[in-house]
Amino acid sequence: MDIQLIAGFIKLYGFPIVAAVGMGYFVWFIYKFVTDKLMPLIGETNVILIALIDRIRMLDNDLIRLNQKVSVVLQIKEDHSDNKPKN
Repeated sequence: MDIQLIAGFIKLYGFPIVAAVGMGYFVWFIYKFVTDKLMPLIGETNVILIALIDRIRMLDNDLIRLNQKVSVVLQIKEDHSDNKPKN
């Protein structure tokens, strides 16, 4: 906008009114940006986050099962070595 036009509005309506209109435009612009640009991006990011959390849970379950299997093998090996006769 032209500086002369803004000065004319200030002279005609006063600074508080022009400032309030300017702030109203700023709030509208930010609201529009958030709803049009950020909300879809947040939704997409949320889907990706849920998928990653699911993968982490699967890996955790795999580690628990693997740890259990290793414990069983070590226990069997220990039991087997206890049953061997010593020379």
